[in-house]
Formats: sequence, structure tokens, C-alpha cells
Amino acid sequence: MLVALALGAPGLHAQTSPSRSNAVDPASIQALKDMGAYLRSMQRYSVSTELTGERVLADGQKLQHTAAAELEVASPNQLRARMYSARSQREIYYDGKMATLYTPQQKYYSSVEFDGPLSVLVTKLEERYGVEIPLYDLFTWGTPAAALDKIESGMNAGQDFIGPDLCNHYAFRQGNVDWQIWISVGNKPLPRKLVITNRGDEARPQSVTLMDWKLKPGFKDAVFKFTPPKGSTAVELRPLDKSKGGAS
Repeated sequence: MLVALALGAPGLHAQTSPSRSNAVDPASIQALKDMGAYLRSMQRYSVSTELTGERVLADGQKLQHTAAAELEVASPNQLRARMYSARSQREIYYDGKMATLYTPQQKYYSSVEFDGPLSVLVTKLEERYGVEIPLYDLFTWGTPAAALDKIESGMNAGQDFIGPDLCNHYAFRQGNVDWQIWISVGNKPLPRKLVITNRGDEARPQSVTLMDWKLKPGFKDAVFKFTPPKGSTAVELRPLDKSKGGAS
């Protein structure tokens, strides 16, 4: 298990873990709250991410895949997100009045009216249309949607450097998911790394996300408004048909 390996690594100390596997360290929960409060206080920022995930074949063999994303955010209700990998590209624009999904390769775009904060937008897009925004949790930490009361165990696993930043390393268990987060030390507690392990699958596939932040970005508000490129086609974004488990 990753947590066990980490506790045995140089520079980490086994006594930082709880004495019971299902214990929740209050200080670890408070660290998530402090991080969430800081994220909610940020007015304008950009963050770029690199994701490494695993796909498990029928015979148990694991295949890695990579993806990247770039987000520009102006709280509480403006966002541009660009996601790309060797297999697909997509962009999401939200200017506080209209949310637009654009696929550059196909030159298709779909727009829906919306006027809520980002914490609500990310939830509604996924629930209604199956559209997932990268780093979804960035917009829910520090809000009631974070549901910290559902965490079953949590511990401080010591400290690591993520890039140049010294970070506190925390490990949590929640349902069939184990997750670890590295939060930068100091008065700007930003998440720098996130590891998620799916315990519901015997192969224990993982995803690893690294995050780089710009707290004084140079973008203008115009980046949040989508202008259809020449030759692009508008298509309807249909709500999911939950009775069929897919889009209607």
C-alpha cells in the first residue's frame, strides 16, 4: 500500500500515523479546512496539471495514460479549462452567464445558460450532462459539498518536497477510495499533488495529479467568453437520460 511505503521512506516517521486504521486525525481534517478556506479566498489564479492514470486490462495488466489541463479562474463565477491528451481535446468556457463545451478536433460546441458560482457549476454539469471539469475538488473544498464528515480515516504522513515546495503529506480513506494529498507549508496552503487509489478494484488502479499554481496571472476577463471559431458547428448538449444510464 502507498501509505505503508510512505511511512517507511526516509524523512517520514511512522509515529505520525493513527494507532487505529479507522482513526481520523483532527489536525488532518483541519488542514483540509484551512486549504479549502484559502482556495475560497483566492480571487484570480491559474493552475496547470499533469495527470498519470491507470487502466486495468481483463488479465490484470495495467496500462498508464497521461493527460494535462490548464485552468484560468476568476472567482466566483468565471472559468476557462483546457484539457488535452493524445486521444482527445476539449475546452470549457464559463463567463458567469453561459457555459460552453468545445471540442477543437471536431469543431463542435455546445452552450447552456447558467448563472451560479463555480462550486455549483461543476456539480450541475456532471449531474445533468456528464461533463466533468478537471480538478473538480478545487471548487468544492471549503464548501459544504466537500463532505469531510464522510472521511473514515485520516493521518499526517510527514513531509515531502513537490517541486521546490515543502508540503505536508496527508492520507485519507473514504468508502472504496484511498486518497493522498500534499499541501504546501506556510500561509498559502495550496494542494500540489493528489493520489487516488481505487480499492473497489482488486488491481488497485491509481491516478496521480501534479498541480502548478500562478497566483498573479496575466489573463483578461475576455478569456472566459467563448467565440465560435470559423468553421465550427453548434450542437445540442443533451441532459443525461438516467433511466438508460447515458445521454438522451
